[in-house]
Amino acid sequence: MTLIKSISGIRGTIGGKPDDGLTPVDIVKYVSAFVRLIRLQEPGKKISIVVGRDARISGEMVNQLVCGTLMSMGANVFDIGLSTTPTVEITVTGKQADGGIILTASHNPAQWNALKLLNFRGEFISAADGEWLLDEAKRAEIEFSPIDEIGSYTKGEGWIEKHIRMILDLPLVDTKAIAAANFSVVIDAVNSTGGIAIPQLLEKLGVKTVYPLYCTPNGHFPHNPEPLPEHLTELSGTVVKHKADLGFVVDPDVDRLAIVDENGDMFGEEYTLVAVADYILQHTPGNTVSNLSSTRSLADVTLGFNKEYFASAVGEVNVVKMMKDVNAVIGGEGNGGIIYPELHYGRDSLVGIALFLTHLAKSNVTCSALRNKYPGYVMSKNKVDLKPGTDVDGILQKVTEIYANERVTTIDGVKIDFPDGWVHLRRSNTEPIIRVYSEGKDAKTAENFAKAVLVTIKDLTS
Repeated sequence: MTLIKSISGIRGTIGGKPDDGLTPVDIVKYVSAFVRLIRLQEPGKKISIVVGRDARISGEMVNQLVCGTLMSMGANVFDIGLSTTPTVEITVTGKQADGGIILTASHNPAQWNALKLLNFRGEFISAADGEWLLDEAKRAEIEFSPIDEIGSYTKGEGWIEKHIRMILDLPLVDTKAIAAANFSVVIDAVNSTGGIAIPQLLEKLGVKTVYPLYCTPNGHFPHNPEPLPEHLTELSGTVVKHKADLGFVVDPDVDRLAIVDENGDMFGEEYTLVAVADYILQHTPGNTVSNLSSTRSLADVTLGFNKEYFASAVGEVNVVKMMKDVNAVIGGEGNGGIIYPELHYGRDSLVGIALFLTHLAKSNVTCSALRNKYPGYVMSKNKVDLKPGTDVDGILQKVTEIYANERVTTIDGVKIDFPDGWVHLRRSNTEPIIRVYSEGKDAKTAENFAKAVLVTIKDLTS
C-alpha cells in the first residue's frame, strides 16, 4: 500500500493501515487539517467548501468520509458529485466558497484515490500552505464541532453545464466554424466523468458525429487511465475504422487532453498545449509558460510571435504562479494540461477541446497536417522506481556534479540542457518514482540522453 503526502495533495491506494494506504483515518486527518488551514485565512467565518469527484469505485466511500468530516469540523459543504477537476475549480469561484476538495487520483489506476485541495480562487493551495497542512496533520490534534456548530450539506447540480456555457461564451471559441467543418470525433473517457462532460460539450460545439468509447462513469477503467500511446490502441483503431477526423482522450478527472489524428497516430500529448497556444497567440499575442519537463516547441512557437516563453517548476501551482507573474495569455504542462486564464487558472481539457477544434476548423487542414506545422522534437519519458529509504536528494546532487560542464537548472530536480536537446529528472509528487524526461530532434537522440542518465542513476543506487 502507498500513501504519498505532498503539496499536490494526499494520494494513496485504498485500504491498509493508517499512514500506509489512504484509509478513513487518513482522510479525516487531512481533511480536518485543511479546515484548520482555511480557518486561519478566514478567522471567525462560517466557511464553505465545494466537493466533487471523479467516477472511481472508491469515490462514493471517500466522498461520504470527506463531506462528513467537513461538516463535523463546522464547514458547510456544497457537493457537486460526479464532476471534473476544472468544473470543481470553477464552482469554487462561482459559489464564492472558501475552498474546494476534488476526490481524484488523476491518471493513477483504479486502486488509487486522492484529495486535491483548492483555495478560494479555485486554484491549488500554495507550497507554503501545503507544507503547513502536512505539519498540522502530523500533530493530529483534531477538535470537532459541537452539535449547534456542525456544518450544513447541500447538493449542487448543473455545474458541468455551467462550465460548458462559460466555454461557449469565450470569444476565441467559434462554434459556427466547428459546425461548418463537420468533424467526426472519437472520444475515450475511460469510464469516468469525461463521459458526462465531453459528449455534452461536443454537441454544444456543433459536432454531430461522435463515436464514444468508455463513456459510462462507473469507475471501471478499461485500460491504464494515463493517456499515453501504449494505452490508446483501441482509440487509434476506432478513429481509423470510422474514418474519423480525430480522437480525444482524457484522464479520469478531465484535466489532461491527448489527441489522435485521422491516421490513428498520436498528435503528441506535448503538442496539445503547443497547438492551442499557437491559436491563442494568433489572436492575443503574449507570453507563454510551461514547466521544465515540457517540449521546447512551445518556446519556438512563442518566439515566432516575438513574445517570451518562461519555464516553471513542475506542478500546476508553479505554472499558475509564473503565468500570473509574467502575465501569460496561455500556459500549461506537457502532459496535455491546458491553462487558459481567460476562463480560469486550472488545467482544463474541456476548454482545450473547444479551442483545438476551433483552431483545426479555421486552419482548414487535417489533424496530421496541423501537427506537422510544429517543430519536430521527440520526447522520451522514463522512470526509476524508488525503494524505501532511497536518498533522492543525494542522487540528484551527484548527477548535478557529473554534468557540471553543461547548462544545469536545479529549481526542480535537475535539468541538463544540451545544444540538441535536454534531460530532466525529478522526484514525482504523485508516485514513488524519479521521472526522467528527455527531448531531442529525433527519437534516438532523446533516448540516448535518457539512457546516459539512467545508467548514472543505476550506478549511484547499486
